[in-house]
Amino acid sequence: MIEVRGIRKTFGTGDSAVHAVDHALFTVDDGDFTLILGRSGSGKSTLLALIAGLIRPTEGSILINGTDIGTAADTRMAHLRARTMGFVFQFSGLIPTLTALENVLVPTLFLRDAPGNRERAMFLLGKVGVAGRAHAYPGTLSSGEMKRVAIARALINDPAILIADEPTGDLDTDTEAEIMALFRELNRGGITIVMVTHNPDLIPCATNVYRMERGTLKKVPAGPACSSNPPGGPASVNTGDRV
Repeated sequence: MIEVRGIRKTFGTGDSAVHAVDHALFTVDDGDFTLILGRSGSGKSTLLALIAGLIRPTEGSILINGTDIGTAADTRMAHLRARTMGFVFQFSGLIPTLTALENVLVPTLFLRDAPGNRERAMFLLGKVGVAGRAHAYPGTLSSGEMKRVAIARALINDPAILIADEPTGDLDTDTEAEIMALFRELNRGGITIVMVTHNPDLIPCATNVYRMERGTLKKVPAGPACSSNPPGGPASVNTGDRV
């Protein structure tokens, strides 16, 4: 569970101070798919960075499974991120000198080596539909393929929470639909998802939807229950069992 308790993030001081996030208050329960909408500059990416523990709030607190990440030691926070969270950003951020398979394995370097990591990475590449590109370098992959590799990388440590910042922002409409179908399947498999986007078309199937404007967060109606994948969507994704 994620509990966001009246957090504020302020940049600057005095008359030049900017409240990028202004007293946000909400809860994400286990298994939720929470969508945060907002225009560029509204503060939604800052809010996501706060939830991820990448930056600390100026005021208020954020608890993840009971741990206050605003006051946790850096080593404790790093361990929590590595064990509990996976991250997918707007731009894939793949390392150009590593293959797709090697990119997926990067997060495992921050934890003790677990047997079967390579096999699990191949398993995940297959689940996101790019097993045939495992030994390709990012420069030879399409935008959609790079995004799928980034999702596999986010899942390699079997996280309970997936944090996604504009994960479809650089994709065409058809590829966006495929990636969103994949996210929905991950959510159905039990992964809690917190995603920010500027695209209101992504509201359907989210458990909770919020809109952010000038740092202020307001809840808005969620979409209808999602019962099936759109045409061309991927098969069910089960990431919980290591191969």
